[in-house]
Amino acid sequence: MRTWIVAGNWKMNNTIAEAVALANAIKDGTASIKKGEVILAPPFTSLQSVSQTIKGSRVALAAQTMFYEDRGAFTGEVSPVMLKDIGCTHVLIGHSERRKYFHEKDADVNLKVKKALAAGLKPIMCVGETDEEREKNVTRAVVGRQVKEGLRGVDKIDNVVIAYEPVWAIGTGKVATPAQAQDVHAFIRAILREIYQDAAAGIRLLYGGSVTADNISELIAMEDIDGALVGGASLKADGFLGIIKNIAKQK
Repeated sequence: MRTWIVAGNWKMNNTIAEAVALANAIKDGTASIKKGEVILAPPFTSLQSVSQTIKGSRVALAAQTMFYEDRGAFTGEVSPVMLKDIGCTHVLIGHSERRKYFHEKDADVNLKVKKALAAGLKPIMCVGETDEEREKNVTRAVVGRQVKEGLRGVDKIDNVVIAYEPVWAIGTGKVATPAQAQDVHAFIRAILREIYQDAAAGIRLLYGGSVTADNISELIAMEDIDGALVGGASLKADGFLGIIKNIAKQK
């Protein structure tokens, strides 16, 4: 039985004080939940403060991205060593906004995944197609390429989580139907099975894209959906906790 995960990606939101208040509310609101994993991904400026806030709780810490070198002349970048030092256990890699605005390619994602694993971080690798790509009926070609290229040369996948986020559903209010989401998740798991055989059955696959407490129950009921990567709804404690509690009821 795969353990569910709910990860909150706060993106470029929250001052340190706001981040600490939100982390405290989530820490307190999840204290009685005994199963599953809850992960928070605040901006870099709040990582240290949130790390201290959730210390000793069931909530884990993730960074929103990282560079693929441990140190060096890379102005503005943050290394996996630095993230581990500050208390991160996970890191988002290849989010569609990183691909769109910062021109990250599959090769960059692959370097980051391998470097994260080498540093002892658990990568949450994001994949997903745009609205135009879905209209052209190339969802499987796009997602399949992203999965295969992102994991190229990765021999052990036990510590990798994959998040399917259709780009057309991120922050738009549009949500893939449970059937649409399950179709892509099952396709991803089939690719993993080709590469990693029996190990593929234990890999957690998350859905992301306008997830709320109201729509998560139908999504999480799907066989290959093991949790959610949540954007906007993770910025309000009540909404995020509602998602977590609805998943915990079903998984």
